[in-house]
Amino acid sequence: MSEYTPEPLSPPAATPAPSNPAQQRQRASQLAQALRQELHKALIGQNAVVDDVLTALIAGGHVLIEGVPGLGKTLLVRALARCFGGEFARIQFTPDLMPSDVTGHAVYDLQSEQFKLRKGPVFTNLLLADEINRAPAKTQAALLEVMQERQVTLEGRALAVPLPFMVLATQNPIEQEGTYPLPEAELDRFMLKLRMDYPEQAEELSMVRQVTRSTRADMLDVTPLRTLLQAKDLLAVQKIASDLPLDEQVLDYAVRLARATRTWPGLILGAGPRASIALVRGGRARALLRGGDFVLPDDIKGCALAVLRHRVRLAPELDIEGLAVDQVLQQLLDQVPAPRL
Repeated sequence: MSEYTPEPLSPPAATPAPSNPAQQRQRASQLAQALRQELHKALIGQNAVVDDVLTALIAGGHVLIEGVPGLGKTLLVRALARCFGGEFARIQFTPDLMPSDVTGHAVYDLQSEQFKLRKGPVFTNLLLADEINRAPAKTQAALLEVMQERQVTLEGRALAVPLPFMVLATQNPIEQEGTYPLPEAELDRFMLKLRMDYPEQAEELSMVRQVTRSTRADMLDVTPLRTLLQAKDLLAVQKIASDLPLDEQVLDYAVRLARATRTWPGLILGAGPRASIALVRGGRARALLRGGDFVLPDDIKGCALAVLRHRVRLAPELDIEGLAVDQVLQQLLDQVPAPRL
């Protein structure tokens, strides 16, 4: 894999009259691909998960990553934070965590005899919400406003968080002991829900070899990773992705996919309009990541499982039969006709 050192993207973002949109797209795509290569230095395997996290990053969405402990969920987020020059904060969710521990609170200052606002860890660019389903619903709900509005209301004041802002939450499977299911309203705020599986044998062998050479016990070291982009660079990449051309037939395909979940056999709850929006945003981000000049139906289809799986609910009879949501959604994706461009 060849090493690529991207040019800084800040000049196109800062210049009022950019030179050439096609050149900007190419540079943004090269930067995204370089970021992918850098992440793979820390995370062995999990190619689809890395691509999906980058899709959400470029699209300006939030990500929920589910998997059993020890698969590298936190490592992925730490590696991304290392490659990103913005602010990073981490919250370890526990059963006794309070909403004010997330958003912040007012503190009485004895000297000035006034209340002062102490901002919580959500005032950052990248927020790692680790094991989010270990905390009760009222603490999980503290993230709702900031995820949707990019602001936090403290003592009646609306305080904006820095942009770009992205929540990367990890959770253990809900059947594990000591977990609380996330409220549906909060699940809908996550653009993508990703599932991390056990690595292939060759990948696990390579990982064990690499980790056991490290001086940091059972952790891979992210310090050798390079910082590839700053906050303003990421905002520029997001803007370039949002301007990618999208054919009306591809837009219609995204909406038809989301609407099909509402009447599909085996699903008792379908996806709302946020799913249609997420499919289009995700499609544009994937098109930029692959170096395309416009969005293809395959770009929409490629992120559809991650967009839809947490927004639909399986019928109880299928759940009893052992069918998974992904299996039903895959049938839907296979049967809803895609446009031919």
